[in-house]
Amino acid sequence: MLELPNGVRHSPDYLSRPRQEALVESIRAVVAEAPLYTPVMPGNGKPMSVRMTNCGALGWVTDKERGYRYQPTHPVTGKPWPDIPQELLDIWNDVSGHNKPPEACLVNFYSDDAKMGLHQDKDEQDLSAPVVSISLGNACLFRVGGLARTDKTMSFKLSSGDVVILGGQGRLCFHGVDRIYPATSTLLKNGGRINLTLRRVTA
Repeated sequence: MLELPNGVRHSPDYLSRPRQEALVESIRAVVAEAPLYTPVMPGNGKPMSVRMTNCGALGWVTDKERGYRYQPTHPVTGKPWPDIPQELLDIWNDVSGHNKPPEACLVNFYSDDAKMGLHQDKDEQDLSAPVVSISLGNACLFRVGGLARTDKTMSFKLSSGDVVILGGQGRLCFHGVDRIYPATSTLLKNGGRINLTLRRVTA
C-alpha cells in the first residue's frame, strides 16, 4: 500500500460505471458549448499535449502572452463557460470537506500519447479548499511528490472512476501524469482519458 503525502487521498473506483457514463454525457454537453482547444505554455508558446476546456464561473487558461490565469470566458469563443454539472457538485460535496462550492472545473482530454509534467496547482487565491480530480477513460500513471520540485516522488495507476483529493498539507504537492495506458477502458468510444479537476478559486 502506497503511503501518500499528508493531505493527498486516493479513492479507487469511487464512481460506478453508470455514474461514469452519466458524467461523460454531461461533459459532452459542456464540450459542445465550450469546445476543447490546445493551450500553449507561457513565454515560449509551445503547445501542451492535452486539449482542454472548462465549466463553472471561472476557467483556467494559459497563453504565450499572459500566462496562467483564471477568466470567466472561453479564450477562443469569448463566451462564458457553461455551468458545472450537478454530478460534479455532488462529488465535491461528498469528498471535499469544504463549505463553499467549486468555481472552476478544468476538463483535460489526454490522447494516448499525452502527458503532463510535474506542476503545482497554485493559481488559486483560496488554498484552504482542496483540488478534487476525477479520472474517466483510459488509465494513467500519476506521479505525486512534495512541496518542492526536487522532492522525492511516487507513482501509481489511476483508473476510470478514481478520485484523487489534494488538500491540507498536500494541497500544493507537485504532481503530473507520466503516461496513458491505451485500451485500458471502454468508457470513451474513441479512447483517451478525461481528467476533471474541481477547484475553488477566490478567497
